[in-house]
Amino acid sequence: MSSERYEQYCLEIARRKEINLKHLEAGVDFIDIDRSYIDEDVIIGKGTVVYPGVILEGCTSIGEKCIIGPETRIKDSEIGNRVKVDNSVIVESSVGDETVIGPFAYLRPGSTVGKNVKIGDFVEIKNSKIGDGTKAAHLTYIGDADLGEDINLGCGVVFVNYDGSKKYRSTVEDSAFIGCNVNIVSPVKIEEGAYIAAGTTVTKTVPKGALCVGRAKEINLPDWAERKGKFKKER
Repeated sequence: MSSERYEQYCLEIARRKEINLKHLEAGVDFIDIDRSYIDEDVIIGKGTVVYPGVILEGCTSIGEKCIIGPETRIKDSEIGNRVKVDNSVIVESSVGDETVIGPFAYLRPGSTVGKNVKIGDFVEIKNSKIGDGTKAAHLTYIGDADLGEDINLGCGVVFVNYDGSKKYRSTVEDSAFIGCNVNIVSPVKIEEGAYIAAGTTVTKTVPKGALCVGRAKEINLPDWAERKGKFKKER
């Protein structure tokens, strides 16, 4: 390392420490103040806890009494009060009060997440709106969609928003229930209180309060494995 680069490196460390100490004096708690990377324009509310490995970039605002968990990156985003973010990435998005994000969630640009929402592990949101009280606990992709309040999305839900040339938008109204492994082929509308059975592919409007079932009829072929020589049937 050249002496010039070393001097620059030392200045960068000193400046980062200065920024972190400013937040500490304003009531922010650090688990390890030397392992948090915060840009100069970032705002953090009193009582928020910042864990090691956190990167806060650009015009980011963090509310009061939040927990920003380890290895989280937040850029140009607005985070409300009492929000918990764990091992996740949030870019050009907003998150409402008392929402839980992660671990391993990804909020891509244009995402608006309401209050008291649960966005769990391996959930990706892109250019979508999520209403208050809605839950997507794990393994779900929400792209170009408008979701209302108090919706439950099961594991493996996918909003199929791209046909190879254009992207389309879908709407899910309040209190809908989306079962596991559901494909929502945009553009469609799922009306208030509708239920989508697990394994369904939705391609048209689901009326208010209806149950949508779109999977093949299950059939069993007796003794198939034995006939194929997979195992011998016990006598």
